[in-house]
Amino acid sequence: MLKNGFSSPAATSYTTEGQGVMTVQGAINKTFILFGIMLITAAFNFQLQSPVLMIGGAIIGLILVIVNVFKKEYSPLIAPAYAAVEGLLVGGVSGMYAGYGGGIVVQAISLTLLVLFIMLVIHKTGIIPVTNQFRTGVVMATGAIALLYVVSFVLGFFGIQVPYLHQGGTIGILLSLGIIAIASLNLLLDFDMIVKGEQYGAPKYMEWFSAMGLMITLIWLYFEILRLLGKVRN
Repeated sequence: MLKNGFSSPAATSYTTEGQGVMTVQGAINKTFILFGIMLITAAFNFQLQSPVLMIGGAIIGLILVIVNVFKKEYSPLIAPAYAAVEGLLVGGVSGMYAGYGGGIVVQAISLTLLVLFIMLVIHKTGIIPVTNQFRTGVVMATGAIALLYVVSFVLGFFGIQVPYLHQGGTIGILLSLGIIAIASLNLLLDFDMIVKGEQYGAPKYMEWFSAMGLMITLIWLYFEILRLLGKVRN
């Protein structure tokens, strides 16, 4: 995830002369643009169901994320490109799960939007304050989950499965719920980043960077909810 956060305004000045500064509304607008781009390519590969486009989108998307972390100033170019290729992955995965029937994709989208709304309310009301300790805990938990998936991917080449990660049953479902909870908490970091970006006068390109970070989290959350619904149906 793109969870850098910002230093305190007393310690750092982000404003660059003539460049403009980040605003919350600007980040929201950029987020809608990115999701619009993603929906177009997702709809395309949902119909086509091309494994090549799906895998290619995943690989190129990962490369773009890594580049964006180190070259934030290129976010206005990288973020739309990421949305386009990631849409190919989202459309392909959604098409695969659509085979379960019963409107599982629509259910996953609806639940993702519900979680987004709930976390927006939590952030707005300050029920869960985003402190440095909270941020560190969420980032560490997210890293642990990422490591788990990497290990599962590598072991898959040797025919070994990580227990419960891709399986149903009570433990498998509880594991998915735990991962969804961590993904949901990442949304609070994304919201906090957008708000602090405006408060601290971050450069205008950080609107694209923050919007891309929010998109990454929501796509991850959507995939995990799809996985959970698939486990429940099995």
